[in-house]
Amino acid sequence: MGYGGFAIESVAARAGVSKATVYRHWPNKIALIADAFRALQDDTDPELDTGSIPEKLERILRHVAEIVADSPFSACLPALIDGAERDAELRQFHHRFQRQARAPLIALIDEGVRSGVLPARVDPEQAAFALLGAIFFRRLMTDAPFAPDEAPVLLRTVLGLGADDR
Repeated sequence: MGYGGFAIESVAARAGVSKATVYRHWPNKIALIADAFRALQDDTDPELDTGSIPEKLERILRHVAEIVADSPFSACLPALIDGAERDAELRQFHHRFQRQARAPLIALIDEGVRSGVLPARVDPEQAAFALLGAIFFRRLMTDAPFAPDEAPVLLRTVLGLGADDR
């Protein structure tokens, strides 16, 4: 079906309400999708109030691996990427959503660099792309999604963090 086949009429029918009811809450399908993605993200964010920087980084990567491997978000991901290539408004939403979603990881890596837990040579944004890229690449380009238990290996490979750094 994909993004092109997604219609407010279908949402209304599935919810058992009129199309006008849906439009009272969301002015268009991108607004509806944005709310759905925010709700999915807010309901599942990992706890980052406790633990060391390496522990928090591992928690984030495990969380992302779980979401990307098997979740409603994961099921929508290929259609979202495809739709974003074809629709400028959806592309803007997708890029904004992803930028906001990776901001906590970038901030945590930056905190690690500033505190000396991570080497000064580490660029927080590039490191976040490297970490997340490995997880998304495995989901989209291979038949074996990134397993959450692989997070420590990924952290060691990209940032040089090991078990003794926790």
